[in-house]
This record gives sequence, C-alpha cells and structure tokens, in this order.
Amino acid sequence: MNRTITSGILSVVGAKIVVLGVTVVSTPLLYRLLGADGFGEYAFLLSIFAIYMIFVSSGITDGVRKFLAEDRSTPNWMAHVVGFYFRQAVALAVVGALGIVLVTQLGFVAVLFGAELTVYFYVLAVLVLSAQFRDYARKTLMGFGLERYSEPLKVLDKVSFVAIAIPLVYLGFGVVGALAGHLFASAVVATVGLALVHRRISLSCVFSRPTDRFPRTRMLTFNSMSIVLVFLLMSLYHIDIVMLQGFTESEAVGNYRAALTLAEFLWFVPLALQTVYVHSTSELWSQNRRRKITELASRTTRYTFLLTGLMAVGLAALADTAVPLYFGPEAEPAVTPLLLLLPGALGFALARPVLAVSQGEGTLRYPIAATGVAAGINVVLNAVLIPRYGMHGAAVATSVGYGSMFVFHCWSARQIGFDPIADARIGRASATIALAAFPIVAVTASISNPWVALAAVPPFGFAVALAFALLIGALDPAEPFELLALLPDPVGSKANEVRDRLENDDRDGASTRSWFQRVLLVLGLSLLVSGFALGLLGSAVGELLP
Repeated sequence: MNRTITSGILSVVGAKIVVLGVTVVSTPLLYRLLGADGFGEYAFLLSIFAIYMIFVSSGITDGVRKFLAEDRSTPNWMAHVVGFYFRQAVALAVVGALGIVLVTQLGFVAVLFGAELTVYFYVLAVLVLSAQFRDYARKTLMGFGLERYSEPLKVLDKVSFVAIAIPLVYLGFGVVGALAGHLFASAVVATVGLALVHRRISLSCVFSRPTDRFPRTRMLTFNSMSIVLVFLLMSLYHIDIVMLQGFTESEAVGNYRAALTLAEFLWFVPLALQTVYVHSTSELWSQNRRRKITELASRTTRYTFLLTGLMAVGLAALADTAVPLYFGPEAEPAVTPLLLLLPGALGFALARPVLAVSQGEGTLRYPIAATGVAAGINVVLNAVLIPRYGMHGAAVATSVGYGSMFVFHCWSARQIGFDPIADARIGRASATIALAAFPIVAVTASISNPWVALAAVPPFGFAVALAFALLIGALDPAEPFELLALLPDPVGSKANEVRDRLENDDRDGASTRSWFQRVLLVLGLSLLVSGFALGLLGSAVGELLP
C-alpha cells in the first residue's frame, strides 16, 4: 500500500483536531439552546440510534475497510469487495429504515419511550439511509488507504451538522432541528464520499458477480462477529444513558451526558489510532509480522497512557472551573460524575488501540469475549447503582466497565499472539503521572481566575509531565524528537538530526544521555518553581480581573 501508518494517523489526527474544535464550540451551544431536558432527550435518541445502527452498519463498515486493506492476488479483488459490501449496505439500510417506521406505526415506540418521542423516530428512519451510505463511503476510502479523503469528510459532516442544527434549534425546532442537522450532514457526506469511491473503483461493480473462490463465507462470518463486538462496545457507550432515562428525569440525563462529553475528550488520540490500526495492521497480520505488531502495540500503549493520563489529571484539576464555564451554571451537577468517569475513561483509552490491532488479525472470538465480560460488568453495575444513586451510580458503574476493558483486552491480545505491554513501561508511566499531578493540582488551586487557569495549566502540565517522563525513563531521550521529526521542515529536519545523534552515537551515547538527563532535572525543578510562581501571579491577576 502506498502510504504509511504514520501518514494515516496524521491525517486522522488532523481531522479530529478540527472536529474537536467544532465540537467544543457547538456542544455547549446545543446544551444551552435545548436546555438540560431537551439535551437529555437528544442524547437519549442518539444512543438509541447508535445501538440500532450496529445491526444495520457495523459489519459492513468494519468488513469493507479490513478486506480492502489485505494484500490479495485475486483478480479484481477490490472491485468485488466494494460491490459485495455495497449490495449489503443497500439491503440493510432499506430494511433498517422500514423497521423503525413499522415499530413506530404499531405503537411500540410510544409504549416503550413515551408518545412525545414518537415524531423523532420518523426522522431517525430517514437518517438510517443517509448514515448508512455516509459510513460506507468513509470506511471504503479508509480501506483504500485514502485517509486524506475520508477524514476531511468527517470534518464536512461535523461542520454541515452545526451549520444546520444550531440555526434550527435557535429558531425553536428543538430536538427535531438537531436531528435534521444530522440528516442533512450525512446526506452531503454520503454523496461526496460515494463520488470519491466511484473515482477509485466504478460503482458499476455492484452488478458484477465474483467468482466462486471469493471468500463470501469468511467475510460474512467476520461481519456477524463484528456486529456482536460493536454491539458490546456500544452497550458500554450507551446503556448507561438508556437506563438512566428510565429511572431519572431528562435533566439528570442531560447533565450526565455533559459529563460524558468531557470525559470522552480523553479518547481523542486513541480514537485516531483505533481508526487507522484496524486496516493498517491487517496488512501486517497478512504478512505474519508479529514482532512488528507487538512493538507497535506496546509503544502505542505507553504513549497513550502518558498522554491520556496527563489529560485526565488536568481535566480533574480543572473540573470545577471547566464544567460551569463550558456548559453554563446549570451544568454544575455534572462535575461529580465527570470525576467518577475519568479513571474508567483512561482505561478505555488504553484498550482502544489494542482492540483495533486485534480486529486487524480477523479472529474476533477473543476480543468479543473480553468486551463481553466488560459489558456484562457494566450492565450489572448500572442496574444495581442507577436506581439508588442516579447519575452518580451510572458514573461509577460505567467507569468500572470502561476501566476493565484494558485488563481484559491485554488478555485477549496475548491469546491472539501479541503483547501490548511488552514495552509499555506501566510502572514508570504511572510514576510520571503521579509526580506530575502534584504541581498541576497545586498550580490550578492557586489560580483564582478561571480563564487564566484554562490558559496556563495545560501547557504547564505538559511541560512538567514531559520532564518527569524523560527523567524517570517513561520516554527515551530520542522519542520526543522522533515525534517532532514528523512535522514539516525546518522543525522536522532539525528534530531528525537530534534524534539520530541520540540514537546512533555509540561512543558517547551513555554520557550524552546522562548530560541530557541532568539538564532535564534542572529544567524539571525550574518548572516546579516557576509553576508555583505562575500560580501566585495568576491568583493576583484573578483578583484584578472581573
């Protein structure tokens, strides 16, 4: 394939940065415009829709990107894969849309969820069609290795949604307006995405019949196993919201969804890795490069732990400031659920890339078993804790379910044939996060102005954590420069020179590292002192600012 895993990750991360920026602006607007009750209904409907779409879409989207990425000598392999999955996409989309209309017409929606939600399900029925082809187009492009096209489509989807949904909600269309935004955006992305797919492989392949050697049985088996796996994953995402809606008011659901939204920011980078690794590691698995897969997975675990652990500490320290500032004073009850969710969100962040590598191998029984146990724990704890403790019980239950994912998927990975913690340095990474937590929390507590805290704490925390990671050995001295070398010149070329010097200077390598670590020790101590000084300055500025 004419791309690298790194280029794919960079494409996905770049798009996710834009999408995150749009989400950061649009989510609190929707929360304020819909109110806690309306936002709770909206979150509940999206959860129901996401669970329903598992059976309509997940086997198709996972299958098309996996099998397109495999090295095959079969004639017209890609055309046959595209046509095979497109036919399935059409059939399942039609059946899925008619299914929603039927159960709504027969009154099951009114009985299960209340008559006031009935009208929303007719909108969801149409959304099934557009969302199906949106996801099919994007995942097909990813299977081709064309993240440079698939990821801008995700940006287009988000921007189009915001451009339609926010004005409609503002004009009084409420939840229907928000759903209409999703409908419009997915239709636009589906149209553009299918046109891009057609440029690579003519969609006339839908009418061509593959030979008898085409592995239909294997592909259908993978599809069905993917549906089971994704259903279990989606239950982790959405069962708490669905169950919470049944036991509490919509306002509590809205505040809990707000807490989840902030906790899910920890998944920013892991989601990008998961998106790329399924089809990227399929190629490595087809070449039986197990050592390379273990190296890739374990380094990913280490980097993910360091980054998301630091983000979790910073978010916990800033929770009292960030939640009411982001969502408004009405969302203050979301602070405690957010703090309860963060440990589990960190565990789920670590599990995501491991799961993606396992999916790339294609044998899904171990990932399904691991996810099933975690999902079972999640359901049982939610059923026990929500009736008594409401959204706080949901947060504890979900956090335990999320966190168990990493433990169970490490077991799954070893059964499949790779070790995601071989070079993860869990002890050193944990020590780095623990040591960095003290100055981060102290500086946050000393700054009284919320805007100063939000501006100053993240870069300070990152610098402190980086210094500790290098001093303790959670990161090798060359590794930060290896990441910087991916940037455009002149930064990339200079970083590459430093990395090569640190890695290849055999004669002076030990003394270079020793010197480097002494410099970092001084830098780390300086950062601690300057951090406390910054906190005092921030507190003084906060007294002057309104």
